[in-house]
Amino acid sequence: MGTASESVHSVIRLSELLDPEPSDLWTLIKQCGVDNVVALLDGGEQQQRWLRADGANSGVPVSPERDAWSFGEINSIVERFRAHELHVVAIEDTPPMDGLRLGGPDAELQMRQIHEQIVAMGQLGIPVLCYNWMIVTSWARTATDIPARGGALTTGYRQTEADAAQFLLPPGAVTHEQLWTGLDRFLAASLPVAEEAGVKLALHPDDPPLPSVRGVPRIISSLEAYRRILSDHPSPSNCITFCQGNFGLMTTDLRSAIAEFLPHIAFVHFRDVRGEATDFVETFHDDGPTDLAACMRLYVDAGYDGPMRPDHVPTMFGESNTRPGYATLGRLFALGYIRGLEHAVLSERLRAAG
Repeated sequence: MGTASESVHSVIRLSELLDPEPSDLWTLIKQCGVDNVVALLDGGEQQQRWLRADGANSGVPVSPERDAWSFGEINSIVERFRAHELHVVAIEDTPPMDGLRLGGPDAELQMRQIHEQIVAMGQLGIPVLCYNWMIVTSWARTATDIPARGGALTTGYRQTEADAAQFLLPPGAVTHEQLWTGLDRFLAASLPVAEEAGVKLALHPDDPPLPSVRGVPRIISSLEAYRRILSDHPSPSNCITFCQGNFGLMTTDLRSAIAEFLPHIAFVHFRDVRGEATDFVETFHDDGPTDLAACMRLYVDAGYDGPMRPDHVPTMFGESNTRPGYATLGRLFALGYIRGLEHAVLSERLRAAG
């Protein structure tokens, strides 16, 4: 009998998040057997925010003269990856969107820009756009150098420490209702565009999934929020980025949440955390409290065929911690672990089938 990888066709698109500028990681993931890329834009919102766990801007300017979300710019990125035999299966970046999220004076401009990106992605055959509804900042942590196994460094969050830090917005500057209005307006206008383009809009949860972080309101922080969005905006393009770390902080039964939302999951961030939403740490994939093998069985048995990538890994020996959560060695370890889980499940199913 052959191996699971030889005998059973894997449909999960194991992927890694990469900057649009070539690096050693482009070659290393190929050597790990990973051919799929989740791309950032060359000058989009997440390039400012995605590496920042402290609520600060990265200092990477977004030039209003450069349409990073245009067909030409995205095609340039796709061609860059293709030259390295890497295939873009999702984009985890957008134009700046806070005006759109908040209904500000530049909301119409930003709506046109995101629609331009969706249409371009459809033309280029990129099926998934991961977006979020977090204003001002992206994921938030109160520590990025917590000792983990063997002296590795990981990230964590404590609400008490966040409450003691300087707030990023004055009280009452933004309301939850304002964010809901902006999201409903965005989905009503964008889902028809996405449907026509053949692109899935996969909404990422707030990280951490709390009603407010350092004075910044958040609304995508519960299972009920997702149920509301899916009910109010039924569409094959209205989908979820199922970030297991965040969903695991929303519920004590992660597997039930996966099973419930599987028909709407277009992208998976496969990771684990220990603790609760107000006090947690990131873990190595094999060192957390969640039965990740059971999670993988759900995806495999459902025939999930979208992108799946690791996220927020510890910084390991000999590495700089300038990119907490996104150093190289932890990502390579995570890719191997996820692939191993997938092959083990496929092998189980092969044996069960006789």
